[in-house]
Amino acid sequence: MRKCLLLLMTLAMTGCSWFSWLPWVGNDEESKKLKPAELVRFDPEIRIDRAWRASIGEGLGRKYLRLNPVVLADRVYAADGYGAVEARDRFSGKRVWRTRIGKVESGFFSAFNFMDRKDPSFVSGGVGAGAGFVLMGTTGGEVIALSAADGEEAWRTKVGSEVLAPPVTGDDLVFVQTINGRLLALEEDTGEIRWSFDNQVPVLTLRGTGTPVFSNGVVYAGFASGKVIALRAGSGEPVWEHRVMLPEGRSELDRMVDVDGTPLLMGPILYVVAYQGKLKALRRVDGRMLWEMDISSFLDLAEGYGQIYVVSDDDVVTAIDQQSAEVVWKQDGMARRKLTSPIAFSNYLAVGDSEGYLHILAQSDGRFLGRRKLDGDGLRSAMITADGVLLVLGNSGSLHALEIVVR
Repeated sequence: MRKCLLLLMTLAMTGCSWFSWLPWVGNDEESKKLKPAELVRFDPEIRIDRAWRASIGEGLGRKYLRLNPVVLADRVYAADGYGAVEARDRFSGKRVWRTRIGKVESGFFSAFNFMDRKDPSFVSGGVGAGAGFVLMGTTGGEVIALSAADGEEAWRTKVGSEVLAPPVTGDDLVFVQTINGRLLALEEDTGEIRWSFDNQVPVLTLRGTGTPVFSNGVVYAGFASGKVIALRAGSGEPVWEHRVMLPEGRSELDRMVDVDGTPLLMGPILYVVAYQGKLKALRRVDGRMLWEMDISSFLDLAEGYGQIYVVSDDDVVTAIDQQSAEVVWKQDGMARRKLTSPIAFSNYLAVGDSEGYLHILAQSDGRFLGRRKLDGDGLRSAMITADGVLLVLGNSGSLHALEIVVR
C-alpha cells in the first residue's frame, strides 16, 4: 500500500502529462487544436461507386509505409508490407498472379503476440513498373524486379540502404533513390549498377524520399538537403542543381528542409516543394527559378485546370495558379487529418485521410463534392487513375476501384 501511495504521489508531482491520453485530462482548447478537424457537412453532388474490391496480403503495417498501386496495360499491381505482390485485372479485380519477394522475420514470441510487438514489414519502396517489370524496394536495401507477365523474379540488386520510393524506368535503366541520399541507375535487364550519385544527408531528416522523375534523357530528384538535382540518365553527370530551401534555425528540427514530394514535370517547367520551405517553379533546362511561394509540404504535388495542388504539412489543400503563383483557393476542412498526396482527374481532386475517408473536391473552387469511407485502418498511399477509374490501396490491404457518378 505504501509503495502504491508513493507511486501516485510521484505521478501527481510530475504533472498531468502522464494521463494526457485520458479524454477528461488537459486543456480542452489545446486538445482541440491538435485533434483532426471534424468532418464537414455538405450536400453531395456526386456518388462514389465501387466497381470492385480486393484484398492485398496483410496490409501496410505500422511503419508509415506508402505503397501505391501501379497500372501497366490491362493490369494493376499492388503489394503489402510483408512481401506479397499481386497482379489483378484492372477491369474486374480478378487475380492474375501472386508471389512473394522475401520472408518475414519475426522474434521467438511473435506467435504469441504478447511480447514481440515489432512490426516485421520490409517492403518499403513500391510499386514501380516499366519495361515489362514490376519493381520493388525493401528496408534491407534491395531492389527486386519481377516479370509483369507472371511474377517470376528477374533480378535482385543490393543498393546499400533502405528504398522508400518506387523505382522508375527510362533509357534501359532503372532509377532508384535510397534513404541515405544516393540516386542509382541500374541496368534494366540485369540489375547491375551503372552509376550512383551521392548527396550529403543532414543529421535529422523526414522518413521518406521522393520518386525520381525521368524525361528526355534526364532524371530529376529531390533530396533531404533541400536540393533538387538534374542528372544525365546515361552517365549520372549533374546537369544543374537548385536549392529549394536553405536550412534555417538553431535546432536540427528547425533545419529540416526535405524535398520528399516527387518533382512534378509539366512541359518546360519543374515544380518542387520542400518541408518547412517553399514551392518553386523551375525551368527544366537549367533549373532557373520562375517563381516561388512559402508553403511547407512533404507530399507529392498534383496538377489540373492550370493549377498546382499542394497538401501542406497541416493538411490544408491549396490550389495555386501555375503561371502567376497566385492562390486560387484553399480548403482547410480536412486540417490535421493526415492526408494522402492529392490526385487530379477529370473535374475532381481526390485525397484520403488517416481515418480511411476518401474526399472528392472540385478543382474549380475546392468545395466538397463527395466522401466515402474505404478502410478502417486509414489511407496513406498515393492514389492512381486509369481511364477515369480511381484506384486506392488502404492501409489494411484493401484495394478499391472507384468511379465517380454525378448525381
